[in-house]
Amino acid sequence: MAGENVGSSRPLATHTVVSGPDEGQSLWQPLPSRGYVTVKFSPQNTPYEDFSAGTQLLPPGCHIREHGHLQNHELVFVYEGRGTVTIDEVTTPLEPGSAVLFCRNARHRIDNTGETDMKLFWVFMPPGLEDWFNAIGRARKSGDPMPEPFARPDDVAAIQERMRFLPPRS
Repeated sequence: MAGENVGSSRPLATHTVVSGPDEGQSLWQPLPSRGYVTVKFSPQNTPYEDFSAGTQLLPPGCHIREHGHLQNHELVFVYEGRGTVTIDEVTTPLEPGSAVLFCRNARHRIDNTGETDMKLFWVFMPPGLEDWFNAIGRARKSGDPMPEPFARPDDVAAIQERMRFLPPRS
């Protein structure tokens, strides 16, 4: 794994897990996203195998490039910043409080069109998005300065295929 679990996500009661603000595996993301993701919940740190969830910080002018998922649904909730989501070539504005539920096979892209960081909470069902972030990202610790921009791995197409991602149209 590229990053290590930070903090101590801990079970409470029988099946409840709490993850603090600086807890979870955090990974810097390559261009064009930059920023970072933090995996808050996954089968690796919870008793649940049905989903994974986390946060993503997307700096101004950056975007999550177009892709889709052959076997997964994805929920994204915007809690800070502004931007757009393009789903199958239809663009819709996003602002704090916006939520998007992507179905399987829906190609989508998220752009930060604002002047501040865009912060997203995501849920991926079944899990696996954390494996993508590990395959393309670099370990991050809370408080670390953002590294210089870096490219995706040379074998990104093979990684997308292995993760059952739909590639961008072009």
